[in-house]
Amino acid sequence: MFTQTSGTDTVAATSGGGGSLITDIVLVAATVLTGLATGALALYAHTIMPGLKKTDDRTFVGAFQQMDRAIINPWFMSTFFGALILIGVAGVMHFGADKRSLLPWLIAAFVLYLIAVILTVAINVPMNDALKAAGDPAHIDVAKARADFNESKWATWNYVRTFTSSAAFIILTGVLLATKRGS
Repeated sequence: MFTQTSGTDTVAATSGGGGSLITDIVLVAATVLTGLATGALALYAHTIMPGLKKTDDRTFVGAFQQMDRAIINPWFMSTFFGALILIGVAGVMHFGADKRSLLPWLIAAFVLYLIAVILTVAINVPMNDALKAAGDPAHIDVAKARADFNESKWATWNYVRTFTSSAAFIILTGVLLATKRGS
């Protein structure tokens, strides 16, 4: 709701749970971006990698290379890294005394999502880059490129980052519910 401070013409935006509208917007945006990023990771876990696993080497290498090139775009990058930034901002905005009870949950969500980002940057991206660097599937030993890629290792770490980002998303959803209950 919007309230006017007494004695001035300043209008302050507040939410029903006692927090500011800006704080609520940041928390909702952090939750939505985390959910979208988690969905992308989960899609690789439950659909893309199992589907690619059943393909021949040339199809696997070519398709994976093209998907990895395609995912590096402003939409995905702003979603993936924006989630981390907005979770952090939401945590900072909850340092106030009336919101402090939610801070440990926001810290937990930040750490869990940060783990997903670190795993992505430290493990999955270098593996993706190595497969792209192997070259055009029409001109390389695709069986060797696929074996060197180690799709089992890639999938295992993708499951871990899917789990940690899912946990962050669940926590953020709980924080949103708590803010609406006035916690």
